[in-house]
Amino acid sequence: MSDVVDEVQAGPADDGASAGGRRRIAPVIVGAIAVVMVGLFIVLAGADASRKESAASPLIGRPAPEATGTLGDGTSFDLSRRKGSWVVLNFFDPTCIPCIQEHPELVAFSEDQATLGADGAELYSVVTKGKQSEIERFFADNGGDWPAIYSKADEFPVAFGVSQVPETWIVDPSGVVQLRLISKVTAAQLNAILQQFREQYG
Repeated sequence: MSDVVDEVQAGPADDGASAGGRRRIAPVIVGAIAVVMVGLFIVLAGADASRKESAASPLIGRPAPEATGTLGDGTSFDLSRRKGSWVVLNFFDPTCIPCIQEHPELVAFSEDQATLGADGAELYSVVTKGKQSEIERFFADNGGDWPAIYSKADEFPVAFGVSQVPETWIVDPSGVVQLRLISKVTAAQLNAILQQFREQYG
């Protein structure tokens, strides 16, 4: 009889110990999950921040194509004559929503580069669609005073193989294409990329 009583009395005590153990393990599991989630968030955030939306092109690492056009004041533009400077070409359409959205970033980028003096990159908008009057009105309404390049029959965009905008290309002072960026860009992104290229180039 006493054995039976002992077994009955031991039951609740064991359940209590088991429940206590579960209560102690639960915070550990929750904490571990939280750590994993935070780590995943950091990894994803870092990946997004460093993402360049770069795209392959047979032009990368090669001399820029012979691309010519006309500036808004009627003077001719020849990319091969821009050697000695970092050149940033932004292919642009004033009716393109992503182009409109990224324009403030280009304004900020242009201002940042202007503070570097002779070391600053030259920014050009290569027009893929729209009349000159439309482009000038767009810049008047949205800011930005860098030159726009116009070309007959889209010769300039065709030379770079650009079919969709926005696209941004970086050409080094030797006239070699260093990078092609698809989709929208930011001022911080372009500034960081150019600084990295300058350090490698120098």
